[in-house]
Amino acid sequence: MKILVVGAVGETAGLVVPALVERGVIVRGLVRRPEQVQLAKDRGATEAVVGDLADPESLDAALTDGVEGVFHIGPVFAPNEVQLGLNIVAAAQRAGVRKFVFSSVIHPILDLPNHAAKAPVERALVNSMLDYTILHPTMLFQNYASSWATILETGVLAEPWAPETRFSRVDYRDVAEVAAIAFTEARLAYGTFELCASGIHSRPDLARKLSEILGRDIGVGTVDRSKLSNLPSEMIEMFAHYDRSGLLGSPLVLRSILGREPRTLDAYFRELAAASGRGRG
Repeated sequence: MKILVVGAVGETAGLVVPALVERGVIVRGLVRRPEQVQLAKDRGATEAVVGDLADPESLDAALTDGVEGVFHIGPVFAPNEVQLGLNIVAAAQRAGVRKFVFSSVIHPILDLPNHAAKAPVERALVNSMLDYTILHPTMLFQNYASSWATILETGVLAEPWAPETRFSRVDYRDVAEVAAIAFTEARLAYGTFELCASGIHSRPDLARKLSEILGRDIGVGTVDRSKLSNLPSEMIEMFAHYDRSGLLGSPLVLRSILGREPRTLDAYFRELAAASGRGRG
């Protein structure tokens, strides 16, 4: 089986590549620039092609030579995210691929740009006659990798929403494993699956975990959103929503699909701590 992985060098789709390879799948990575071809291969892709979700001809070319499936995750906060998703679904239909796995987002019914942009793509898939699987992961553990150095430097876990708001989270490596299962087994066909790890936590909850893991006090802070002028307005709108509601989901589905307990946030924090030489050991 040969699968086209959109964004094969990205922080999320890049985790799907090794998950597929582990199950014996031939991966063709779709990348934006020629210099990313080798990076996709370094992650395990057998092949890599340069293409653009906004260019249907390049998508048609990417789906030749025996490609049987597509993994798609939309670029975050892209103003034309809906059209990009519709383009790859249409290209998959033209190519006659067997399977399409879409990494969407938890609660696409929310009236938030990054959530609502997923719904039209899901609708297109459901109406496409493709064998589809739609994934609804919640907030990712991997988001903390980018802020880890700041947490260590400042001794404060700070985020731009209310500290008491609670969230479900998930390790995208588990999501990648579910995607690989969807391509290589029939049991997830035509399904839509909410994917969350166990545990619902506020920021003080996480600061207590970090304090224990790092062996030092980690405080709780709140980033002033008025100073985040470099971020898209849609992202600021999302943070305001988090003040009120957070993102909550159940681990039941992910546990059932994997046949094991999902990875935990404690374990992920311990990985980050060990990699930075700061854990208690």
